[in-house]
Amino acid sequence: MPRKSAAPMHESPITHNRIFEGKRILITGGTGSLGKVLLRRILTGKNGRPAKIWVLSRDEAKQHQMRLSFLKKPVATEEVIYDNFKQMVTFRIGDVRDFSTILSAVSKADIVINAAALKQVPTCEYFPDEAVATNIGGAENITRAVRDYPNNVETVVCVSTDKACMPVNVMGMTKAIQERIFLSAALTCEKARYIAVRYGNVLASRGSVLPLFHEQIKQGGPVTITDAETTRFLLSLDQAVDTIFACVAEGRNGETYIPRVASALITDVADILIGKRKIEKKIVGMRPGEKLHEALISHEEAGRSFRRGNYFVIPSIIPEIHPYDYRHEKRLKKQYSSKDSLLGKHGVEKLLRDNRVTIEDNPTFDD
Repeated sequence: MPRKSAAPMHESPITHNRIFEGKRILITGGTGSLGKVLLRRILTGKNGRPAKIWVLSRDEAKQHQMRLSFLKKPVATEEVIYDNFKQMVTFRIGDVRDFSTILSAVSKADIVINAAALKQVPTCEYFPDEAVATNIGGAENITRAVRDYPNNVETVVCVSTDKACMPVNVMGMTKAIQERIFLSAALTCEKARYIAVRYGNVLASRGSVLPLFHEQIKQGGPVTITDAETTRFLLSLDQAVDTIFACVAEGRNGETYIPRVASALITDVADILIGKRKIEKKIVGMRPGEKLHEALISHEEAGRSFRRGNYFVIPSIIPEIHPYDYRHEKRLKKQYSSKDSLLGKHGVEKLLRDNRVTIEDNPTFDD
């Protein structure tokens, strides 16, 4: 497969002054890998000092672990995070599937960031009803609570995935519908702004291929690869959080933000992690619901998408949602696919080393 120059990586971290100043923030599904980094970045106060942060999830063990991790005696550089955590953060046990829980949780929030999801592709294939209940039912509960009951919600952020673009699996299908539920809610709920972010594989999470490769290499192999031509978008957790911050700071009603990030052949990722070890690579075929290549913007979406700074923006497909004139924007000419802008092996090695996810770094992968 030919190697093309990769899309430039946006700088991280970024700062959008005061977007969280005095705000009350609800993070659903907030004990996952994204939620942890999102919370830590907000607690620095570099984007404004919130009045309150609620972390809602249904896993009490993860909440306890997260609480302990933030309450460890801080190094000097994290004293602000430590102090703000004690003053601002409250954990809530609850499930986005339960409307009464969501109704109570959003009642005092100004900003709602929905990171709750079933996101393992094979799991969703075997249990599609569960994926529908969380990814679609949860979105319906949030939009209904914001729309139909008294609250102060100003902004709702939908955290989505590249698998929602031209979906071929249950996870992607449910996330695609989730996007539409949130973004179309602006038609019936004028008091809140509904925006979305969509991105690919996060390097430090268990949703990526890295923890599987790490474990296989430690066991002596083989390293299993679905197909020699498989490509994926790769980004750091900070880049994922940057995308949320940019969307909250700049996003207009109904818009979806897409980070301009690198992509790579999965065989290159495996080769860099294996290094000089004598470990076999084995092609095992595609898993249920898996794609050979991912896309962040489809060909149909490209015709109404454009670049804004370090991001691509997809305006709502429903023209009544926004009064904005996009006619002057330079539209994309083709879909944004993981096969089009591949890093070579040197680029993949730099990306993995910069994000400290090589075997030698012995990283911890969060759910």
